Amino acid sequence: MDDASAPPATPDTVLVSFGDLSIKSREVRGKMTRRLRDNVAALLDARGVDAAVEAEWARIVVHTAAADRAARVAADAMGVVWARPAVSRPADLDAVTRTLATLAGDAPTTGTYAVRARRAGDADDHDFSSRDIERVGGRAVGDVVDATVDLDAPDRTYHVEVRGDDAYVAATTHAGPGGLPLGTQDPLVALVSGGHDSPVAAYEAMRRGSPIRPVYVSPGDYGGPDHEARAVATVRRLARYAPNFDCRLRVVPGGPLAETLHHEVGDTRMLSWRRALLTAAETVADREGAVGIVTGEALGQKSSQTAANLAVTDAAVDLPVHRPLLTWDKAAIVDRARAIGTDDDSSIPVGCERLAPSFPETRATLDGVEAAEPDDLLDRAAAAADDLRVVDPPAQPL
Repeated sequence: MDDASAPPATPDTVLVSFGDLSIKSREVRGKMTRRLRDNVAALLDARGVDAAVEAEWARIVVHTAAADRAARVAADAMGVVWARPAVSRPADLDAVTRTLATLAGDAPTTGTYAVRARRAGDADDHDFSSRDIERVGGRAVGDVVDATVDLDAPDRTYHVEVRGDDAYVAATTHAGPGGLPLGTQDPLVALVSGGHDSPVAAYEAMRRGSPIRPVYVSPGDYGGPDHEARAVATVRRLARYAPNFDCRLRVVPGGPLAETLHHEVGDTRMLSWRRALLTAAETVADREGAVGIVTGEALGQKSSQTAANLAVTDAAVDLPVHRPLLTWDKAAIVDRARAIGTDDDSSIPVGCERLAPSFPETRATLDGVEAAEPDDLLDRAAAAADDLRVVDPPAQPL
């Protein structure tokens, strides 16, 4: 093969794959695919990538001169399984093979490789099969790199998709978060403190399709000077994944509530504080049409998060309280925080331990907590939520 005659292999297309929405009914799948198309387009626009985005039955297709950048951006969209910058070619075996050789020569590997092919359509639509592409294309790659074939765990995988008259050849794959497209579920209020847990929980709710309404209840002097700044910073990061949704932070003034609890309630103080937080979140949810509350609580991670105590705090509200991290270990939560970009901000020390009692209750009863807390606590929490302010800072880069 004369490699010098092959045209440049510059990616001009991004193929975007989705997962869970593909098992939906035809009508629902169509709606979700269009939503994913719009979300990918919004992400590209927000991050300055000029592109045209189309929704096909099995793929989102992005046409752009900046395919490498566009693929990395598209891979941030909820519902995306992977995104690949690809070189588009006619659906011709020789053209595909030449392109594979050119891609391999442009970025050679000295390890192992494989060629994976997928051909859509009837068997007689093309005069070659997927197996032909893998066999002939694999030999072409092997002719230009000092590497061996490994079909089980290759260091590099070249992908070829043939659809109708077009073929797409890719040497790079960017993994996405999976899940469902953002906006395919109803909104949820996400209680955000700015620590590692709550931003990750909010992200997980977004990953399953629910837009979030972030709510931060300020503990006033009991939170430390950087407590709110940390919450603002982590929500900025989350907003980068949802530029076409309202991710502004709602700040509820909870300082007077914290002050009252600190002076009037003993070992169940943190449970009453959590009940106030949930009440404030429910008040915001009722006003903004959200159907549930998301928290970053994990079973047993803190004294307020024992099974008995979670039952007591949930009794303060009627809306369901969703805990995506219920069974997660702390190390897994921190790893996810690093992956989504909230770890640095969440690691800021804020000195918010002043509110916690020295010997917190771990097996509280609802009667005991209600008897210890002020009778008007939840009413005051709801009133505080009616006096919130909205913080709309510029988003941070990812």
